[in-house]
Parts: sequence; structure tokens; C-alpha cells
Amino acid sequence: MLRIAIFALALMSGGAAAWLSTGSDPVSAEAAFAAPAPVDHVLVAAADLAPGTRIDAAALRWQPWPQDGLTESYVTQATKPDAPDAFTGMTVRSPIMSGEPVHPGKLAADDGGLLSVMLSQGKRAVAVRISADTTAGGFILPNDSVDVLHTRLRQGTDGQADASSRAILRKIRVLAIDQTVDADTGSVVGKTATLELSPQEAETIVAAEADGAITLALRAASDIDEPEPERAPEPDPEPADEVLVQQPAFKSVRVFRGTQQEIVELGR
Repeated sequence: MLRIAIFALALMSGGAAAWLSTGSDPVSAEAAFAAPAPVDHVLVAAADLAPGTRIDAAALRWQPWPQDGLTESYVTQATKPDAPDAFTGMTVRSPIMSGEPVHPGKLAADDGGLLSVMLSQGKRAVAVRISADTTAGGFILPNDSVDVLHTRLRQGTDGQADASSRAILRKIRVLAIDQTVDADTGSVVGKTATLELSPQEAETIVAAEADGAITLALRAASDIDEPEPERAPEPDPEPADEVLVQQPAFKSVRVFRGTQQEIVELGR
């Protein structure tokens, strides 16, 4: 009897402990997991799109996107469900990576030339004469960033030619190059490079090209956010050496008397 009583007491204690651990209001299994974050569908690129690519139905797709990560520039299925059809036939202005949200600022209506579509608003396309020697050995390609150097030759007082170079423009985007790929070296040899410039920069580079030689210096892709060094002021031109001219001790005057002439020297 004693063993039965001890066994019964143990069962009662275990049941009481189980009841206390669960509580009077058991939590359902669904409430144990956090509710999923609300999502929307954003229009993204289905593949890498290079500048100049014409959009077709296969180039775009809808992708689930958390609503707390949306911005005003994103095109959502809820606000513009016909966006893929509306963007079909448009041209890509700047590179778009696969899975990157597509917004109208990176596209342009294909109602003009390709170069005018690739130009940013307010910019101008200006072509400059180049050679392999003035374009980093011919390895500058479209969409690279360059600095523009201007070299001038001036005649010195000693009769020798003095050369001076300086950077007149920095972080300039190359739109296109009249290019032919060299099969041996892989370099791109061209006669003209088209640069994207502001109206003021266009005036500067045209005047510089008429006044000297233009060289394009290729910038690294990683220094796009590098602060520009302060430009040193241009040195003042050195004054020409003064040449002392000795004045003659006397001045001569030619005097005509009828058909006769006479040279008269006058004192200083």
C-alpha cells in the first residue's frame, strides 16, 4: 500500500508541474512565429542591360520586394501594372545590373539618335581628335572616366620651344570612340573620342584643342568618389629679359635744299 501511495503522489506532482509550465492560456503554434513582412512587386532587370540596349518583354520582370525597402523611384506592380509594356521599345541610358530596380530615369524614348539618348540632361557631346599616344595607349573605352590634359608650346626668349601641360577637365565620361580593335595588342585605336560635357566644358575643350594638343588620361574605376585636389594657380609668365639699347650719341637729320641734300648731325 505504501508503494502505491508513493507512486500516486508522484503522478499527481508530475501532472501539477506540467499544468503550471503550460499555463491556463496555451499559445498557439501560429503565434509562435513572427508574421511575414508585407511585400510588393518591383520591376527589375531580368539580365544585365548595357547602355543603348533596346528594352523588350524578356528584359524586365517583377520581383518581390519588402515594402519597407521601397523608394519613390521604384516602379511597383500595384501602382503601374502595365510598366513592362510601357517600357518596351525604350533605350537604356546607363548600365543596369540583373535584379536592379528599373526606373524611368535610366530609360529614354527611342525617338532620336542613340547618342542623344545616352546623353545626360543638360550635357553636350563633343568630339576631340585622339591617337593611341593621347588615349592611354588606346585602352580607353566608352563609359570610362578620364581627365583632359592640355599641352601648349610657346616660343621662349632664347628661341627654344617651351612646353607646358595642365589638367583642364576632370572626371569626364567617354561616350564613344571611333574605334578599331588591334588584333595583336587588343588596344582600341581611334581618330576621335566623343566626350560628355557641360556647355562651359565644351567651350573650354574646343578652345584648348585650337590652342594646343589634347590628351586623355584614364581614371581608375574605383576613384569615382575621390575628392579632387586643389588646382594650383597657373604661374605668371616670366617677364622677358630686358634688352638695353644704347642710344646713339648723335641724331642725324637729312636736309633738302632744292636738288641738293645734306645730312646734319645734332647733339643729344
